[in-house]
Amino acid sequence: MIVGGGFAGHTAARGLAKRIGHTAEIVLINPTDYFLYLPLLPEVAAGVIDPRRITVPLAATLPGVRVALGEVDTIDLDARTVGWTDPEDGRGELRYDRLVLAAGSVNKLLPIPGVADHAHGFRGIPEALYLRDHITRQIELAACATDPGEREARCTFVVVGAGYTGTEVAAQGPLLTDALVRQHAELNDQPVRWLLLDLAERVLPELDPRLSHTADQVLRERGVEVRTGQSVQEATREHVCLTTGEKVPTRTLVWCVGVRPDPLVEGLGLPTEKGRLVVDTQLTVPGHPDVFACGDAAAVPDLTRPGEVTAMTAQHATRQGKLAARNVAASLGVGSPRGYRHHDLGFVVELGGHDAAANPLHVPLSGVVAKAVTRGYHLLSMPTNRARTAADWLLDAVLPRQTVQLGLVRGPDVPLETTSPEVGRPKGTIGSR
Repeated sequence: MIVGGGFAGHTAARGLAKRIGHTAEIVLINPTDYFLYLPLLPEVAAGVIDPRRITVPLAATLPGVRVALGEVDTIDLDARTVGWTDPEDGRGELRYDRLVLAAGSVNKLLPIPGVADHAHGFRGIPEALYLRDHITRQIELAACATDPGEREARCTFVVVGAGYTGTEVAAQGPLLTDALVRQHAELNDQPVRWLLLDLAERVLPELDPRLSHTADQVLRERGVEVRTGQSVQEATREHVCLTTGEKVPTRTLVWCVGVRPDPLVEGLGLPTEKGRLVVDTQLTVPGHPDVFACGDAAAVPDLTRPGEVTAMTAQHATRQGKLAARNVAASLGVGSPRGYRHHDLGFVVELGGHDAAANPLHVPLSGVVAKAVTRGYHLLSMPTNRARTAADWLLDAVLPRQTVQLGLVRGPDVPLETTSPEVGRPKGTIGSR
């Protein structure tokens, strides 16, 4: 049984189906019927690609795997059972012989007044579609506004968090608002502000300084106000107060501060490290040889950096999912187990337009070359939808961007404080009997 259908869970399920699918029943439990390719989510919010391009259908890509739709809310390690609530509030429960916990991560909130009520998270399709609608709506309402103060607030967009997601959202944002403003003559002389805030000293602090500089330069050339060493101190419906004391009128606060392990891990009553489940190098939970964990939910020892655990990245999650499949099969007598050792292949950052930053095999690249490497990497990494994604990129390059509100997702349906990688997670009870 596999809990979670993200990078780690999807890869583990696919690997197990190849290794033992003919002799074992493999069940994957996930809130949605798709695996979300998160790195391209900012392009969905910016209207570059269709949301279906980054939703990989589980049933179609995991032959031989039984997919159960639901939110896991009970795990009994003694009875070896997992229980979940399906999308229509029905109950499901199954007993497992081997369990792979790949529940992923959720938005990380900080105790800042007003953030949970007024900020927009960015971890799933509903949030991306809502944000795109919200930005479009603010520009359209600004065009109709007669009060200069209201117009300024609606044309000001604040992004908190200069990691991968926040940087990409802030880079894509001006391209979207520029396209929107061109359709409204009333806004010809109205400045549109994008602010990117982070307490760190530079954007993308986890990357090589040269890549960080490239991203910073692209952001500033697009007019983004990069505010390092600053963050939000308070948020209201009509403004945010910064840690510098400055008050910024805005109707848009995008929260990209980071992620934390899924709350499912906290209720297990097992040792954790920074909220992640402690495992050994073979991804096994100590004291529970039948339980494996991988991805963002697991604190996997990093053998390339003794004393540390692997970062919460898609690259690690994918490789750990592959290893989890190997070691689960080995525990059932098929093949031999291995420890996790990962050599970093580099990173790519999509910055919209003709810009990107990449360091494949630690060779820093920028501009058109980095763009080609970045898009090539994504197409190779996506399990499906490659041709459709490439077609959307081509159309975006030669045709005007489509800018309309779809009205598919209301704000209350994507609350920041409860969002998981895909949908809101209800509170549950998890633990040993």
